[in-house]
Amino acid sequence: MQTKLEQMKTRAVEEIKNASNLNELQEIKIKYLSRKGELNTIRRGIKDLSPEEKPFIGDLANKTAGAIEKAFDESYETLYKQSISEKLASEKLDVTLPGDFVPYGKQHPLTLTVNEIVSIFYKMGFTLVDEADSPEVETEYYNFDALNFPPDHPAKDMQDTFYTLNAPNLLLRSQTSNSQIRKMEKTPPPLRVISPGRVYRSEAVSSRKNNLFHQVEGFMVDKEVTFGDLKGVLNAFTGQFFGQERPTRFRTSFFPFTEPSVEIDVQCIICAGSGCRTCSRSGWLEILGAGMIDPNVLQTVNIDPDKYSGFAFGMGVERLAMLKLAVNDIRLFFNNDIRFLEQF
Repeated sequence: MQTKLEQMKTRAVEEIKNASNLNELQEIKIKYLSRKGELNTIRRGIKDLSPEEKPFIGDLANKTAGAIEKAFDESYETLYKQSISEKLASEKLDVTLPGDFVPYGKQHPLTLTVNEIVSIFYKMGFTLVDEADSPEVETEYYNFDALNFPPDHPAKDMQDTFYTLNAPNLLLRSQTSNSQIRKMEKTPPPLRVISPGRVYRSEAVSSRKNNLFHQVEGFMVDKEVTFGDLKGVLNAFTGQFFGQERPTRFRTSFFPFTEPSVEIDVQCIICAGSGCRTCSRSGWLEILGAGMIDPNVLQTVNIDPDKYSGFAFGMGVERLAMLKLAVNDIRLFFNNDIRFLEQF
């Protein structure tokens, strides 16, 4: 047994010295010093020795274990330093090299425009309509009938409105005014609400028109609301959005759901009022329609027009963005051309 212990020690120390990495070194330690290793296998035979041999062999086994552990510790320290050096060399970073450019996304110019519009009206006490009250797929009742459109109004024609085949009188909304009806049905006055969203119209695509675009609907209903309130709110909006120095004008107009009705024009930023293709040579671009809510609309949602009055307005987001950012073609907002989008 003495010979076995001495041979095992010599073999173990030699293998430890020849280990090339920490994993190999750990396997050698397990091979010789674990519970099922060679040293413990020899130790289990000590019980069969004579009383005179047991102390000597037991002491020799302990010294063998100590010699192997010492050799292991020395090799471990050497191999550990070597592995750290190799790792540092492989992960070395040259801080003098220029960094890699990582492009990142930004908000779309239409999103930026909507956020600015909402922010301005929010400061004037308006709140955002609930998403449930502003669906893009709508019934003819909420898109037209409840808004005082007569049955034979041309806007209800297939040429102007996208009707679906899923159910009778189901369509893609042509205006965000549907949210006005849904909100007034659920909530009694006073109301001061804005509703941004996508709308759809069957129109020929050009530099000024698209068959999908964005609107922001706004309305206010309370006691003693006047046309002066409407003009004050919209003048405050255009002054903050375009700047107080940008000329605007109010023109009389007609909408089935407002009476009286107006349109607001802003001087064309492309030509500064001298006339160009974008503004059809007029020097002005219409940005929104507005007016006092027709009493018939209030009666439809069970609001007494003798007690309450209100105004409503709807603006095209693309048209506002074109004027604000000096963009001369609405189609640029939908082409996903990175050269255009990265400017914003």
